[in-house]
Amino acid sequence: MSDWRMKPESNRAVRVLRVVEEAEGVSTLYFRDPLCREAQPGQFVMVWVPGLEEVPMSLSTIDEESSITVKAVGPTSGALTSMRGGALIGLRGPFGRGFTIMGERPLLVAGGIGVAPLKPLLERMLTRGLKPTMILGAGTRDRLIFLRRFRELLGDRLHIATDDGSLGYRGLASEYAENLLEEHDFDIVYACGPEGMMAAVYRAAERFGLPIQVSLERYMKCAVGLCGSCAIGPYRVCRDGPVFDGDMLRRVLDEFGHRRLDPSGRPIQLENG
Repeated sequence: MSDWRMKPESNRAVRVLRVVEEAEGVSTLYFRDPLCREAQPGQFVMVWVPGLEEVPMSLSTIDEESSITVKAVGPTSGALTSMRGGALIGLRGPFGRGFTIMGERPLLVAGGIGVAPLKPLLERMLTRGLKPTMILGAGTRDRLIFLRRFRELLGDRLHIATDDGSLGYRGLASEYAENLLEEHDFDIVYACGPEGMMAAVYRAAERFGLPIQVSLERYMKCAVGLCGSCAIGPYRVCRDGPVFDGDMLRRVLDEFGHRRLDPSGRPIQLENG
């Protein structure tokens, strides 16, 4: 265990086994890595492509074969979604604080690419005999990620929300979450997606007196809490998160859902903030 290759902070190369296109511009890359196999749902890895910037990615599968699910939004993510099986990528991690499984009747709310860290959480809940309910949201039905997998796992406990109404509830996943919270007796809420969506889900959970855990996204450089590029209030998202509970969120309500730091450290407004 003292070998350098077994330290999360060490760089290592892994070979991509296969790439699955989930939606336009969104792909899942599968690989084998002994550290990722032992990760907790909600933890992330730093992924490096030669010649490009290292970026944080949530683990979307935690097993003998692990995976990251990537949306092409910049040079590194674009390169990752264009890869084929056999390519090499660099990894550091897993890092951060993952989800804590609590309660017996959880509600999971996923928006867009935010579904990635919730997938292994859901799978682990099921292995423990829980019966989670999930809201899977996206702009249109063509952008719903892991839809077939979740239908297999959840059946009628999977609820769909699309902005344009092309499948399921017409509107935001956060709006649908409020409806379900009124109708059902959940005892905890988990959420990941656009920060404006998560902020709305947080407010709904607070209104119903429910604990909540959300996975935040911030610009990250070091991933070990040193550089401060991912700061929010007194926290470093890479070290203290990325999963935040309700007590932590109450300390950063002036920032959560409103603003973040850009790569230069300047505060910028968030969309839907």
